[in-house]
Amino acid sequence: MPRCLLTWSDRTVTARGAPTTRHGSTDRGPVLRLLEHSDVEYQHVRLITSPRGEAPARELLAEIQARGIGGDLRLLPIRDPTDHGQIFSALDGVTTGLPTGPLDVCLSAGTPQMQTLWVILVEAGLLRARMLQVVPAAFVPSVHPHPIREVKLAIDGFPEIRALQEEVGRLRAASRRGMVGESLPMVALARRLGRVAHSDVPVLIHGETGTGKELAARAVHEASARARGPFVAENCGAFAESVLASELFGHERGAFTGANSRRRGLFEQADGGTLFLDELGEMSPRVQVTLLRVLQEGTLRRVGGERPVAVDVRVLAATNRDLQQMVAAGQFREDLYYRLSGAVLEIPPLRERHGDLERLVTHVLEEVGGPRPWPTRAAWQCLHRYRWPGNVRQLRAEVVRWTVFCDEVVDVEDLSPELRDPKEAVAPGVDSVVAASSAAAGDTPVTSTLAEAVFELERHMIDQAMTREGSLAAAARALAIDRNTLKRKLVRMGRR
Repeated sequence: MPRCLLTWSDRTVTARGAPTTRHGSTDRGPVLRLLEHSDVEYQHVRLITSPRGEAPARELLAEIQARGIGGDLRLLPIRDPTDHGQIFSALDGVTTGLPTGPLDVCLSAGTPQMQTLWVILVEAGLLRARMLQVVPAAFVPSVHPHPIREVKLAIDGFPEIRALQEEVGRLRAASRRGMVGESLPMVALARRLGRVAHSDVPVLIHGETGTGKELAARAVHEASARARGPFVAENCGAFAESVLASELFGHERGAFTGANSRRRGLFEQADGGTLFLDELGEMSPRVQVTLLRVLQEGTLRRVGGERPVAVDVRVLAATNRDLQQMVAAGQFREDLYYRLSGAVLEIPPLRERHGDLERLVTHVLEEVGGPRPWPTRAAWQCLHRYRWPGNVRQLRAEVVRWTVFCDEVVDVEDLSPELRDPKEAVAPGVDSVVAASSAAAGDTPVTSTLAEAVFELERHMIDQAMTREGSLAAAARALAIDRNTLKRKLVRMGRR
């Protein structure tokens, strides 16, 4: 059966943008070598490269198509070809649109980091493909009997592979559906989210309004084994008690006035996938009893029905109310609470992750498109002082408003009135602590939260290390962090 080949382009460019090749005159690279010596027929080849490598990759694509093989080129938004996280995020959806049929990936093209990501994706079960390695012509005689090797890592039971799968789940969850942020609270959330995704227990998601509880639920679903199944979301507070029961569990024809036909409920619609129930605290006691029975037995009865219906659904629930307090007050069933809280995720409010503000603003501007006005230093001070009671949802609305009323710069007078109102600023005590830490670092105190104080201290230590050590690698060793991590931090700080 004809197969598809997914591979990075083996044609690279220099730092100045000029094409270069490491292959000799008789070896035009692993991709063409694979096509020449493979014992299978390829119907389509998808080349992947960064924007910088577009021109040489198109030359390679033309050579592939000249062989009578279909092909296309995908440009991925990759700036650093050695950044695992950046490459992983860019690979999302890379197989979309490929012809149906078995898939191969070529491990011999691209940077070592790009090659590693194929192994991670295949071994973690996120990419169903056969891994192929091309024997370099420079290391073997001109005619090699078996220049193509299939790579198999049959060590799924090893703890290292299980840890690798958890890390892939964490990366996948963090990179999907707008889960933006690298502050300490978000890093901790992403790590916990990745571990939760690989289990099948119910999950209770706590968070204030606007923090992104549904985004977290979608990330759990998409990083789980149920990712190919449906994701169904509903707000329990949007329906009256009788209507909610019908929405969740369905109804039979004639069950009540207006029930002119049988209707599948949300549980049946989510069969094989995930059901996300938002505002769980608004659910009435009668519906709580029915929900508990479905969770315990895996079966339901439609409203007005007699026959049990089996369902396979993972339930994720979210609330901004204190369910433990509701249990103590007799407003929420204790047994249902413990059934739903197999794992708990706490979504941090925006006021606890001010270090992510710039990244969130950039993300929203890219998402909206059009003008990209940027706040002045004084405007940033207002944004960092504000408590953001509406959290990320409120920030998004604010940034969208800038794209309508601002051209290139967002000044203090361009902000919404409440952002300029000191009543919604953080407590003075926090400002004084941050000012003290900034003064200790020898900088002007411009921060207002713990996250900002940490950012300023980190910036100060990195600047000192770079000045003292004189090179990126030496500074990374002195700070006991990875070289690529230091590079990303320098870019984020505007130092590179």
